[in-house]
Amino acid sequence: MSTSIPTNPIVEAILSGKAPRQAKLAAASGLLPLGQSDLLEVLVALRKSDEAELSEAATETLDSQTLDDLLVAAKSAETSASVLEYVATCSQANRQIHEAVVLNTNTSDQAVARLAASTPDSSVLDLIAINQQRLVRFPAIIDAILGNSDRSSEAARRALETKREFFEKERGAQQIAQELRARGKSAAAEFFETADLGGELTLEDAWLLAEHIEVSDADLDNSWLPTERYEDLAAETPEEKAANFKRILEFERIEVGEVPAERISLIRRLMFMNARDRMKMAMKGDREARGILIRDSNRVVAAAVINNPRINDQEVENIAAMRTVSDEVLRLIAINRGWARSYSVIHNLVRNPRSPIPTVIGILPRIRTKDLSHLSQNKNVSEAVRRHAVRLSQARAGK
Repeated sequence: MSTSIPTNPIVEAILSGKAPRQAKLAAASGLLPLGQSDLLEVLVALRKSDEAELSEAATETLDSQTLDDLLVAAKSAETSASVLEYVATCSQANRQIHEAVVLNTNTSDQAVARLAASTPDSSVLDLIAINQQRLVRFPAIIDAILGNSDRSSEAARRALETKREFFEKERGAQQIAQELRARGKSAAAEFFETADLGGELTLEDAWLLAEHIEVSDADLDNSWLPTERYEDLAAETPEEKAANFKRILEFERIEVGEVPAERISLIRRLMFMNARDRMKMAMKGDREARGILIRDSNRVVAAAVINNPRINDQEVENIAAMRTVSDEVLRLIAINRGWARSYSVIHNLVRNPRSPIPTVIGILPRIRTKDLSHLSQNKNVSEAVRRHAVRLSQARAGK
């Protein structure tokens, strides 16, 4: 499922809470010049406002939307998950709208489950039941179908077959792995073949994590990790895992503002894995997983991200500027010959107050004179770095 990030600055300002109240009120009343998709996204957000006037105005404007408006939103690939969730449970919506919601790839599994539980239309349930991949990924949909008295015998049959095949057989995880392999997703299949399901890791957790794995075992190189460092992957207490989760979440809020619910869910699942499994995920995960695990409090886990074979130069450049990663990560970037050849990377490293001072001092001779001058006046870096930048600038000027 894809998620959309607002590109309209007006929408972004309203959703982030930065817009002035009058702009929010105008938006809630449908008076701002917004496209249909943007308008609905703003209205859905504002109807949950703690301020009664905003909430009531947004609700009234939403209620005034025509069936054609809702159908356009349900079909559009640009419609956000929050709007699709609203449309899925909207009392005005008809069969055609609900079917479009079910078929829209942006619709969340949770929204489909709620629709499956509430719709009186058996044809909509039939359409939901056909998507076995979604049912396996989010088994609450199966329960919703079977719990809906308006289901057809066909929808019930499909839901029960999926439940028996994937959840009631002893080798359910292997069944899923076979399906993933058939679709060419060998890295995710490997995860299911070795996952310890039934304990802390539920099938729902496993599905979410598997979607973020893109590196197979054959592509891994473990030579970067000395045997003695495995001691750093010792068991953690539930309190330590909870603290790590809160720490990562706070970093996310500092850097990007409001964190989407799906992102929070992924962070929670990753942080409550044991350290050894987080390390494996760091080496095998996609860009989204890497972006979370690079700030893990366990330095081995964070270093594993740097050793992920899919990490690219742009990611490394961004990491080099992060103030929420460990100094060890920044040191490892600096000693990597490939990345150290990038001026953008080393420039970010010397400006990052988290970079170890010896590492920065070693890089400074490669920094351009103009940037050295700026660095010498940068109050965010250490005094030692500023002094060294001044000396280098003066030496180049012949002073």
